[in-house]
Amino acid sequence: MSSAVIYAVFALALIALAVFRLFFYRQWRRDRELNKAFPDAWRSLLSRQVPLYSRLPERGRKQLEQRVQLFLSEKPFYGCDGFEVDDTVRVTIAGHACLLVLARPYSDFDDVRSILVYPSSYRVEQEEDDGTVVSVNHEIRAGEASGHGQVVLAWSECESGAVNPQGEHNVILHEFAHQLDYLDGSADGAPPLSGDQARHWQRTMSEAYQQLQETLQHHQPAWLDPYGASAPAEFFAVLTEAYFQQPQHLQEAQPEVYRALFAFYQFDPLQPDTHPGRAR
Repeated sequence: MSSAVIYAVFALALIALAVFRLFFYRQWRRDRELNKAFPDAWRSLLSRQVPLYSRLPERGRKQLEQRVQLFLSEKPFYGCDGFEVDDTVRVTIAGHACLLVLARPYSDFDDVRSILVYPSSYRVEQEEDDGTVVSVNHEIRAGEASGHGQVVLAWSECESGAVNPQGEHNVILHEFAHQLDYLDGSADGAPPLSGDQARHWQRTMSEAYQQLQETLQHHQPAWLDPYGASAPAEFFAVLTEAYFQQPQHLQEAQPEVYRALFAFYQFDPLQPDTHPGRAR
């Protein structure tokens, strides 16, 4: 065999390998992962730590298990300030996060690169520059998300949301909603949408956001956690918490908002025993 033929065969093999790696490797790896049995210990943790899991139909539970299985195989967890990340921590965070993509493509989380977990609320230094003076402020945070795919969570807050599934706050849902918001490149309160769905979202969310701000300005009881009025991105994240944690309240207070969120998440928390994707 001539050197030219050997070179051509070698070049074609490299091209084939590159094509496989670029277009097929991720799906091949995921298919291989899903061929493994889902650990019974993880199933027990989901039942205890993610209350909505037990209310899903069999197909929905299987669907959530598959997403959790992929999440835990792909996303590295790091403990901060000496915190030890065990299976309870990993499955709790993955289970709540994957509720957001239960009926959406799992690929929505492809850009999530790492999860950092602190034992409790943590202090962050933040510089502010007003053009003449640079000052350093200290903030206490329960979680944060970045457009670079990093999610930071305080475990004490994660636990609180897990044991109080009807409460206002769930930091896991909140921060992973931000990750969905980042899918179009910026956290602006409007995840990737198109056509009529995008127009309905823009009109509905703009009106509801303005209403929440006016309610707070007049010192009246708000229908949503007031933090949602701080920015459109926070409005979407807080709405996501309410949608999964307090769906009845949200539907009664803002039925159009509820419909917009259902159109995006394709899952109805008021009827979790139906197959994901079917409207109430």
